[in-house]
Amino acid sequence: MNTNKETARNLLDVRIILAVLWVAGMLSSLNGDTYRLSAATGPIGGNPKWLSVFAAVIVGHVFMSVLTLTLKSPVSRWANRIMGIFYAVITLVYCFMVLVSRSAGYEIVWATGQLVCALLVVWYAWKWTNPEG
Repeated sequence: MNTNKETARNLLDVRIILAVLWVAGMLSSLNGDTYRLSAATGPIGGNPKWLSVFAAVIVGHVFMSVLTLTLKSPVSRWANRIMGIFYAVITLVYCFMVLVSRSAGYEIVWATGQLVCALLVVWYAWKWTNPEG
């Protein structure tokens, strides 16, 4: 009986950690975009096409924070692994673009925050044991 309570608590802990990491990654992305757009700097301009890309990135973080808490454990684990890797790759590509264009240093700081959050999502999702089986 005590084992079931402990398993349920650990499951909740991992879900909360993952959801908070998605929110933290979103805030890093949002803050970086805000600085970039207000200063009109960076390798990516503020045209409508790129603003749509920025919006999709933010919405993805929001959806993943909610889905992490609502999906069944096996689906949530795989969704976090896949989307965490996807966001880490996007962030690495962006970091490369920033380095090539020699943009402002704050862009690397925010991108590093995003990358760390994405990698932690993948790590926690991979370590997350299956409580049902």
